[in-house]
Amino acid sequence: MPRTIIEPFRIKSVEPISWTTRLQREQLLRAAYYNLFLLPADDVLIDLLTDSGTGAMSTHQWAAMMEGDESYAGSRSFERFRSSVQDIFGYKHVIPTHQGRAAERILFRVMCKKGDVVPNNTHFDTTRANVEFVGAEAVDLVIAEGRQPSLKHPFKGNMDVAALDVLIQKVGRERVPLVMLTVTNNSGGGQPVSMENVKAVSAVCRKHGIPLYFDACRFAENSYFIKIREQGYEKKAPKEIAQEMFSYGDGCTMSAKKDGLANIGGFLCTNDDLLAQQEKNLLILTEGYPTYGGLAGRDLEAVAVGIQEALHEDYLEYRIASTAYLGNHIAEQGVPIVQPPGGHAIYIDARAFLPHIPPDYFPAVALANELYLEGGIRSVEIGTLMFGATAKMDLVRLAIPRRVYTQSHIDYVVEVILEVWKKREQIHGMKLTYEAPFLRHFTAKLEPVEVLTAARH
Repeated sequence: MPRTIIEPFRIKSVEPISWTTRLQREQLLRAAYYNLFLLPADDVLIDLLTDSGTGAMSTHQWAAMMEGDESYAGSRSFERFRSSVQDIFGYKHVIPTHQGRAAERILFRVMCKKGDVVPNNTHFDTTRANVEFVGAEAVDLVIAEGRQPSLKHPFKGNMDVAALDVLIQKVGRERVPLVMLTVTNNSGGGQPVSMENVKAVSAVCRKHGIPLYFDACRFAENSYFIKIREQGYEKKAPKEIAQEMFSYGDGCTMSAKKDGLANIGGFLCTNDDLLAQQEKNLLILTEGYPTYGGLAGRDLEAVAVGIQEALHEDYLEYRIASTAYLGNHIAEQGVPIVQPPGGHAIYIDARAFLPHIPPDYFPAVALANELYLEGGIRSVEIGTLMFGATAKMDLVRLAIPRRVYTQSHIDYVVEVILEVWKKREQIHGMKLTYEAPFLRHFTAKLEPVEVLTAARH
């Protein structure tokens, strides 16, 4: 059999992308205040800003959308949606939301209060913001290996179980309303969490009587990593692995814009009857009736099909291999990345790439801007701009949309990164000129500054 891993699909519809000159990109970047979120999408050649909602849907998903039941209450689309979710996740209550952050907002509004502490392996931006918005403290407890970008470890997304136990004992069980595990660990480089770690975290939660919730956005990718990296799971199907993983928890939040392979949608799950009622009450206030939750019936249908397709082994093999293809090609030329390559993205270590730019001058923003100037590639900073002083790393995430780009596109991305790598010493830092009180990276305005050495004069 041939060894080349090919896309497990044929392309049936195409979308044109537009080219710009470097001069045009300089003007566009200036007009966007050096924040790639503020760029018009039409002026981006290869868009790796996010893998959230940017994937291509399958013929089965499009066909299912045509059967969407748009009834306000009790639609058959919700029944199919709930059945598909419960088949994989196994939780009693399935509450649809328009995307993952809506599920987070409802969960933390209902479960948390001021002074509470919410441990996670690593909170992502919206998760942390929703925890902090209710006055609780978001605490990251990823293992030490997860804070060392160049170190290779099969499960760098794991939570430090001993640290979790110590934290609970230190602050008191009554201040910890829930524990979360993010699978895969997005802010930590798209790194997976092992089943062994899931079991250990669950055991600590059971000991203290604390519910365990999953941030399940990339559950299928995490399940596949367990299959190929963890002893005892080699012969299990990704779906079986996912079902076991969720059996150790009490609920989850989910953005179906990732491993739901949909352009919009999400859900909140729980086994707790009382919590579910409180969550549905809040859902009705802000999202919609509990059988649509801010989604059209056709969106519910797309998610119902998508979460099942995301677990297909041929798709996952292609997905993980194609992401690694990008990471390995640039790493071979010396570009520092988070090792090993993650599931949905490659993360360039901007502090190692640009050692002359201090963290408070946003090296990852500077690098992301340079990638756009050089080749029209849009990426995103995960570091000091996104997380402020709590940031342990400054990373540039190249998130690969699902079933969208071909190997030729990725080869082009490799070429652009290597061109920027050659002239890295000429890149300057950035400074803020505007920031919002929450999630400042989405709307921040910046400008370049000349910072050529880490030792400022």
